[in-house]
Order: sequence, then C-alpha cells, then structure tokens
Amino acid sequence: MPFNPLSILNGAVDATGAGGAIRNAIANASQKTGIDFNYLLGQAKLESGLNASAKAGTSSARGLYQFVDQSWLRVVKAHGAENGLAWAANAITTGAGGHATVSDPTMKRAILALRNDPAAASLMAAEHASDNKDALESATGRTATGTDLYMAHFLGLGGARSFLTTMQANPDKSGAAMFPAAARANRGVFFNSDGSARSLSDIYSRFSAKLGKSIEGASAPATSGLAATRLGSWGADVIPGNAETSTSDATIWAQSTLERLGGAMGSSTTQMASNSAASLLRPTPANARLAYMLLAQMGA
Repeated sequence: MPFNPLSILNGAVDATGAGGAIRNAIANASQKTGIDFNYLLGQAKLESGLNASAKAGTSSARGLYQFVDQSWLRVVKAHGAENGLAWAANAITTGAGGHATVSDPTMKRAILALRNDPAAASLMAAEHASDNKDALESATGRTATGTDLYMAHFLGLGGARSFLTTMQANPDKSGAAMFPAAARANRGVFFNSDGSARSLSDIYSRFSAKLGKSIEGASAPATSGLAATRLGSWGADVIPGNAETSTSDATIWAQSTLERLGGAMGSSTTQMASNSAASLLRPTPANARLAYMLLAQMGA
C-alpha cells in the first residue's frame, strides 16, 4: 500500500482548531517565499493576535497583518498575479510616487477585503518581507533581522530605511520627531506613559522584545527524553526537547510540506525521501526539526 505521510499527522493537525488554518496559511507562505515561519507567526501574533478580522481604530489597518490600504494595494499589485490574484493585481494602477488606485469602488472593496483572508494576507506579508530584506541589508550594511523586517512593515520600506540608518548614527533621536503621523496613530509605540518621547533605540528594542515574546509564546517544549535522530536521506539532525519547537506548529508545517511533495511520492518511504530531498524548501523554522522527527519515526 502506498505510504500516505499525511496519515501520521492528521490527528495532531485537526487538534489545533481554528487557529490551525491560520498557521497552515502562514506555513504555506513561509515555504513559498523562504521567509521564516516563526517570524511570520510572531508578526501576526503581534499585529492581530492571530485574528484575521482585526481592525485598527486609528488607521485603515485591517486583517491578520494589519496592512493599511495603500500598503496592501501596492503589494497586491506587485505580487498578486504570481499568487493567484491576477484579477486583483490587474485592477490596481500606480501613479506618481507609487500611489495605488482602483477605479471601480466595488472592486476596490473586494481587494481590500482580501486582508481578512489568512491565505492571501500571509502570502502578501511574506512577499512584502522578502521585498524589504535586500533593500534593508543594502541600507544598513548588515543582515536584516526579524525586527528590521517588522519595522519595514510598520513604517514602510522608506520609513524603515530612515529609521534604521538614523538609529545607527543617532540612537537617542526622538522617534516621534521623525515620524509624527505614525506617532499620532500609535502613541503607545512612540511615547512613554509619562508622555515623554521614546528614542529610536528604545522603540526598536521594544519591538524586538515584543516580536521575540510573540514567537516564544507560540512555542512549547517538545517531548523530552528522545534521542537525537539522524535523517540520512534528508541530511538533517532532529534534536527533540528544543524549547523553540512546538508540536502543533511542527505538524502543521510538515502537513503543508508534504502536501506540496505529494505528487512526487512513490510506493515506499525510501522513495519519498529520495524524491522530496531535491524539492523541499530549506526548513528555516525550528519547528521543522520536529516535523522531520515525525517522518523519521515512520522510517522515512
């Protein structure tokens, strides 16, 4: 009987409930773009608490990743067609300064409503992060961190470049002075409880801590006491007990991966490992380690 890799995961995946659909959408976006799953999950937790219908009270931000109208229209214009949203991308035009418009009001509402769809929102958030990565690394002269990518989501690419380069030279500069509009809409980010303005370095540090906490909060220690397993055909070590791994996240990541590999599956686990090794995207999330372990235990 042909090996069905999904059969070893269905129980755990089904147990994740409604949140599993959102994490699965994030996992798919991570695999497609190469942007780290844990970063995308942490960003969504920080932005919306994994609420796909979240709505900001002080701006046009909506959805899982809280895209404002203009940012959403621009990223859909740039990446919608390659992600099954050609109808939306084709309806958007960009003018001077990159301002995006949609002539048909009904169409515009439909495109903006996609922000509340976890699959579309996750893909566009990942594409947006991928676009920003190279630009930020060029501007700062260092590898972009998750916090850098988050700053680009929060302030836009131009704002993030300005923020990060200015912070390198003058970390004590007031963030509110540089970004007055953003400060008005996000007082808790730019000001202390006593009303004093936070510095660029303070704002960055707080975002870094919040993003890290969101990622940490999404993870639970894996079952301990299991020996490290070498996956010969996959060329990876799985070390259970890592505090960064999460059983539910790992099974969702594995299911998403295996669905993409399903067409290449043969009649044995050995053939599965051989066929999939060339096509599997690099498992950047730490959770992938546990997913690999699940396969290894089945003899893959």
